[in-house]
Amino acid sequence: MRTPPRSPSATEVLDAVRRHWLPGAETAVHLPVGFGAHHWRIEAAGGPALFATLDEPSPTRSAASFEAAYEAARALQDTGLAGVLAPRESVDGRVLTEVGIGLLSVTSWHSGRTPTEREARGGAHVARTLELLRALHGAPPPGALQRWAPRVGGDLARRVEAVTDGPWTSGPLGEEARGLLRAGLARIGQAERRYRELRAREEARSAHRVPTHGEPHWANQMLTDAGTLILVDWETLAAAPRERDLAALPEAVQRAEGADPGMLELFALEWTLSEVEEYLRWFRAPHTGTADDRIALRGLREELQR
Repeated sequence: MRTPPRSPSATEVLDAVRRHWLPGAETAVHLPVGFGAHHWRIEAAGGPALFATLDEPSPTRSAASFEAAYEAARALQDTGLAGVLAPRESVDGRVLTEVGIGLLSVTSWHSGRTPTEREARGGAHVARTLELLRALHGAPPPGALQRWAPRVGGDLARRVEAVTDGPWTSGPLGEEARGLLRAGLARIGQAERRYRELRAREEARSAHRVPTHGEPHWANQMLTDAGTLILVDWETLAAAPRERDLAALPEAVQRAEGADPGMLELFALEWTLSEVEEYLRWFRAPHTGTADDRIALRGLREELQR
C-alpha cells in the first residue's frame, strides 16, 4: 500500500518484531509498495534486514486461513522447494502475530525487483515461472494445507443492488464507485451465475486438487539480485485445481499444459468477483481520497470492464 495504515504505527510494528522475531531490531520504515497489504523494512545493527507484512482479515479471508497458508508455505520451503519465500517462525513458533488492525509476519530481506508485466509475459520468463509452478503442483501437500474455498460471498449482485440504491457519503470517491457498481449490475449478475455453475463442476472433480499459490502473477514475483526467481505473498496458498495458477500464464502455455478451459474460467471469474466485492467494502467505508483510494477506484473500473 502507498500510504501507512491508521493502525498499527511504525513504532508498534517495531515493538512487535522485537518481541516476536528480532530483539535487536532498531527501525521500521513503511514501504510504499504493493497493494492490499502494508510492508515495512526492519533494520538491526550489524544484522540482516527483515521484510514485515501486515495482512488484514476480511469476511472471505479469516485470520485462521492466513495462518494455515503461511504455515503450509513454511513447510514447503523447509522441504527445499524452489521459489518459496515463506514467513519466519516467531519465538513462540507461530508465523503471525496480531498487531493493530491486522496480522504481522516477517520474511528475510531479499534485494531484487519485481518484473514488469511485459517482461513476465516473455517466453523465457514464462518458462521459469512454469518450472516453479510444476514443482509446486507436484509437491506433497503439507499437513497445514487448506482446501481452496470460494472467495466470493453469496448473492453478490443482490447485495450490490441493495447498497447502491442511495447516495454514498463515505468519502470523496464514494459516489463514483457507487455509480460504477450500479451500472455494472447486469454484468456482475451474469458473472456470478456462471461462477456458481463452474464451482459445482469443480466440486465434482475435487480429487484433482494440488498445492497452488493462488496468485502467481508478475506482481507477486521477484527477481533477486542473484538472478533467482521467487514467488512472494503466499497467503492464498491452498489445495485447488492447478488451473488456479495456470490462469496467470499466457493462453498458449495453458493449452500446452492441457488446462481445463472451464477451470480457467472459474478462477478468472473468482478474481473479478472477489475484487468487486473488496472494492464494494472499500468505498462504503470512510476514505479520504488517498493514492490507495484512487488505485482502488481504477481497479474497480477495470474489473467491471472485463
